[in-house]
Parts: sequence; C-alpha cells; structure tokens
Amino acid sequence: MALTTLDPNTALLVIDLQKGIVGSPLVHPIGAVVDRARALIGAFRERGLPVVLINVAGGAPGRTEQPPRHGGALAEGFTDFIPELDRQPDDIVVTKRTWGAFASTDLEQRLKAAGVTQVVVLGVATGTGVEATARQAYEQGFHVTLAIDAMTDTRPVAHDYSIKNVFPRLGETGTSQEIIDLLRTRSA
Repeated sequence: MALTTLDPNTALLVIDLQKGIVGSPLVHPIGAVVDRARALIGAFRERGLPVVLINVAGGAPGRTEQPPRHGGALAEGFTDFIPELDRQPDDIVVTKRTWGAFASTDLEQRLKAAGVTQVVVLGVATGTGVEATARQAYEQGFHVTLAIDAMTDTRPVAHDYSIKNVFPRLGETGTSQEIIDLLRTRSA
C-alpha cells in the first residue's frame, strides 16, 4: 500500500543498527541505509516525535533448536548502537532477545503511554527483525509504515519477499524521503 498519511503521534522504530550487525555482508550498502535512517531520525526529532532505538542482545531465552551464534557469547560492543544514530537522552531504548521488538519487552506499553498510534519501521534485517517488529506492531493495533529504502538484509530473497509480499499487507510503504516530505507537509 502506498504512503498516504502519518498519524499526529507517530514513532520511528530503528531496528538493530548496532556495531555487531552493520558489518555483516548485506544486500544493500549499509552506508546508504544509515544515511536514510539518520535523515528520518533527524526529521522525527525536529518535530518532537518519539525515536525508538532497538538493539538485539542474543537469542530468545530457552530456544535450543539452533546452536548459539558466536559460541553463545557476544563480542564486546556487539549491542552498541552505531555512533551515526547520535543517541539522545529522549530516545526510547529497547533491547530485545527475539526477532521482534514487541515480544518480551515493554515497547507496546511505552508507546501507548506516550499516545503513539503509528510506527515507521526501518533497519536490519528486513526479513527478520524489521518484519517481525512490523508484524507485532500491526497485531498490537498500531498503524504501520515501512521505510523500504532504509532497510537491508543478508539474504536478497528474504529482503525482496518482505517488501513485495508481506509489508503491503501490514501497512503502508514508502521511501525515506516520502516519509520526510509527509512529515513536513503535515507540520506546515
């Protein structure tokens, strides 16, 4: 579904743009994804809208069907947000241990307490963290928008499938610039 509107209280969800992930071999150059994420973060902060920085700190507790990556221990600094995000004191920070940012965290409660009704989702990886978070946001009753040029994945097939088949069923999709333009016209 094409981008048409943003609710007055929309939050930006930035998924897994952290030191331990951005160095992975990705479908799209991470520099361009980070630049678009920064532009969106700046537009949201400029309008006083919530920015949520989400990182992942391992797998879901109790899951044993797959061996732990990295020998079970994360490298020093793995969960640190990349400096380009310029984390601010007002940012909401969520650390997850599952693919989606709503499962096993207090993200839903924090957003609803702030009156948020819509989320814009971006980050890594399109077919796991981004898609799972978007699905969970949809299931919790948030309007969902996906910044399709501000996400990437390690798997081209997963990235393309999510964008073409899943995201249009969850909400609206658009480019980062389209989202920024909509924010500008709404606040003009």
